[in-house]
Amino acid sequence: MREYQAGDDPRMIEWSITARSDRTYVRESFPDRGLDAWLLVDVTRSLDWGTARVLKRQLAVEVAVLTGQLLSGRGNRVGALLFGQRVHSVMRPAAGRTALLQLINRIEHAGAAAGPGDTDLGQALMDAGRLIRRPSLLILISDFMTPDGWQKPLSSLGFRHEVVSIWITDPRESQIPDIGVVTFEDPESGRQVLVDTTNARLRERFKAAAETEHQRIKDELVKARTAVAEFSTEGEVVPQLVKFLKQREAQRGHQLAPVTA
Repeated sequence: MREYQAGDDPRMIEWSITARSDRTYVRESFPDRGLDAWLLVDVTRSLDWGTARVLKRQLAVEVAVLTGQLLSGRGNRVGALLFGQRVHSVMRPAAGRTALLQLINRIEHAGAAAGPGDTDLGQALMDAGRLIRRPSLLILISDFMTPDGWQKPLSSLGFRHEVVSIWITDPRESQIPDIGVVTFEDPESGRQVLVDTTNARLRERFKAAAETEHQRIKDELVKARTAVAEFSTEGEVVPQLVKFLKQREAQRGHQLAPVTA
């Protein structure tokens, strides 16, 4: 995926991305037709938070809609599995505009059904492994704010399927600003804690702990043989997606390059 240049074939314009941006994009390659793609979407309450352009939930919806449009536009079948403490909804892969609109509508309204409680990503991935038998493209969309136990099920999915992990983040998850004494609440459990953010040492410790946890999760995702794309609520979704697609193409090109002495 790249920006349109003078002389490019207009038939190669990727309208689903262009319509959401102030620039025109063209696709340089296309996925195989007849592919089964699944959007595994986290719909828990931890996504009902954000301090930048949008809430994490809205960003997750934007990513799901855009990837769904890209995949279905080539005649591929797109399905979804929505999860929280358990799997809330399963939509089997289907082709066509009507099926895609129904899937998008379900994803957009899934947050209203999300109840309190921690995300059980591990169980959702095990359920996905049982449900999805045909080799497919799996796009996991989550903020990965979940207890451990998901690593092994995710690695197992990587043996049978191509897995892409879309990691939804917010800038304030890694750094607390100096804004006085504030109350923080866990949106999943409702637990609250009073924090004095004027304490410089506390802010530094929080940043260091957040960076360590961030790197740990990233390492676990890579170890599970998934491609990792971080999307921040701070930026527009289209440039972030285009950046990931370019990196993905470059990685594949490097893997296919002949070995020379």
